[in-house]
Amino acid sequence: MGDNQNTMQFNVVKDKSDVTKAILTEVYNSLLEKGYNPVNQLVGYFISGDPTYITNYNGARAMVRKLERDEILEEVLKNYLEIK
Repeated sequence: MGDNQNTMQFNVVKDKSDVTKAILTEVYNSLLEKGYNPVNQLVGYFISGDPTYITNYNGARAMVRKLERDEILEEVLKNYLEIK
């Protein structure tokens, strides 16, 4: 253990939001690089749950499957409505 006597604070909500954003950004970029329309592909995945809407390129499919679809949509909606 270190000499640090301060209590560290862990913010699950903020960290989850950051992880979701980072993963969606990576998936979006991978879809774009492969020539797909990222928005259409992600919407297809959100609605159907079928991971084949997401490319395997750069591990995008595995990354997006680490997140629950309802949690992704929650974060997207909060961002769209600018709710914190």
